[in-house]
Amino acid sequence: MTVVLRTRQSSANRPTIVAPDAISIMTDGNQNILIVEDDKPTRDLISRYLRDHQFSVDAVANGKEMDRYLSKDRVDLIVLDLMLPGEDGLSLCRRLRTDSTTPIIILTAKGEDLDRILGLEMGADDYLAKPFNPRELLARINAVLRRRSSGLAAGSAAARLKFQGWTIDLRLRELRDPQGAQVPLTSAEFDLLQAFCERAGRVLTRDHLLSMTRGRPGANFGRSIDVLVSRLRRKLDRTEETSVIKTVRIGGYVFTPVVEEA
Repeated sequence: MTVVLRTRQSSANRPTIVAPDAISIMTDGNQNILIVEDDKPTRDLISRYLRDHQFSVDAVANGKEMDRYLSKDRVDLIVLDLMLPGEDGLSLCRRLRTDSTTPIIILTAKGEDLDRILGLEMGADDYLAKPFNPRELLARINAVLRRRSSGLAAGSAAARLKFQGWTIDLRLRELRDPQGAQVPLTSAEFDLLQAFCERAGRVLTRDHLLSMTRGRPGANFGRSIDVLVSRLRRKLDRTEETSVIKTVRIGGYVFTPVVEEA
């Protein structure tokens, strides 16, 4: 598999990846990124682009090389292609999540929704479909690292979170709309919103949501989650088509906005 990346020739006649426009890209920098990608041109281009933006980058071609690397070195984030020789990326993602909280961004074939959903269910923090713009990969890496540094990736200890102008106060258990008005929430609705905000971008099954909102797994309780989601959507003033809470066909939901510490 290959990634379409725009390049230009540097003065040393070496291809250099450039952003598609003149917008400045802010990076967190000084973080160690591991690329797991079997296609060498893709692997080299991603590595060079991230190094150009002040990341420390290492790259391997398969799961065995990844295991050897991780046994010796620490990484801050893994960019993991799903279509790898030998053990595939989905299996690697699941295995990594058994004993590691290192952020993972998966690379999927364009249109492979099932792989993307399975990757998120197995614990990936974000995904990107090929072919992709390297500027978007950089933005997603920075967003995941910022969420992790603020505690959002595994459950935030922040007092307040924000998304699309909305603010949720975890201490006072209050939700305020973009105009600053308080939106009344039941205890169950607040617990559900908090679960979504602390795991934004990740597919959450009904059973996961039940466990995080003090419910009990089962068919009847699963339907209660659907009712809660509908109520929360109405209070966030979104339709199903434009809702910040998207329904996943295999039986869950994903909260789509970027959530930050307020």
